Amino acid sequence: MRERLPEYLKRPVINTDTTKNVRKILKNHCLNTVCENARCPNKNECYTKNTATFLIMGNVCTRNCRYCNISCEKPSPLDPLEPVNIAKAVKDLNLKYAVITSVTRDDLPDGGAGHFAGCIYEIRKLCPDTKIEILTPDFKGDINSLNIIIKANPDVFNHNIETVKELFKTARPQGNYNRSIEVLKYIKENSNITTKSGLMVGLGETIKQIEETLYDLKNAGCDIVTIGQYIQPSKKHLEVAKYYTPEEFKELQNLAKNTGIKYYQINPLVRSSYRASEMV
Repeated sequence: MRERLPEYLKRPVINTDTTKNVRKILKNHCLNTVCENARCPNKNECYTKNTATFLIMGNVCTRNCRYCNISCEKPSPLDPLEPVNIAKAVKDLNLKYAVITSVTRDDLPDGGAGHFAGCIYEIRKLCPDTKIEILTPDFKGDINSLNIIIKANPDVFNHNIETVKELFKTARPQGNYNRSIEVLKYIKENSNITTKSGLMVGLGETIKQIEETLYDLKNAGCDIVTIGQYIQPSKKHLEVAKYYTPEEFKELQNLAKNTGIKYYQINPLVRSSYRASEMV
């Protein structure tokens, strides 16, 4: 029998003039957000702070990760106006810190790296003082794609490991744990960009496996790590194997500290882009 969602993981619905304005700006510029498409539990809190995490390159994915609410279908062609519209939305929202993520686009020769770069360049033209964090797929580990990102020089490069090595093929059948670690390592070794990664707990991992993952991220030079509780988006997705208590999350904080990770945000409702500007 499934465990009921603990009270500490429930968030209230918030509808204010600010949240309405954020939705209006996103709609006016024809933009997607991971907040809506991935059913993020922190969506309303972020909207009340006049911010959102942009989801570029469409709202369908070429991979079928078994924890993610974004559907796997044949994607549409890229919108050439999207980078400009992202920049306009950043300006309209008066963002001092913009976070951009994407679906995985294995159908594109560069995996969408050039589109990420275009968004960075357009934001810098319109909002030169805004810091930019990008949360990218693995680009199949392609060095040319990673070099496009390095040249665009975002303030933070985030690529989520998502889960421990032992559960990768279950949760991310088209991904590769070692490849994701190598992507983070390559960015760190070939740039001055701050690197970041995140994982979910509650999929059946052990504390030892979490510790090993943290060491792998530390050895890859990862500056920031986030850990949050996995919440099943629907009955079609992977079931929750365990709900970690707030006390157990404090133990994970100590684990990260002892591993030597410089900066970490570890709490039940933490997601990779949650309060991202505060971490930086």
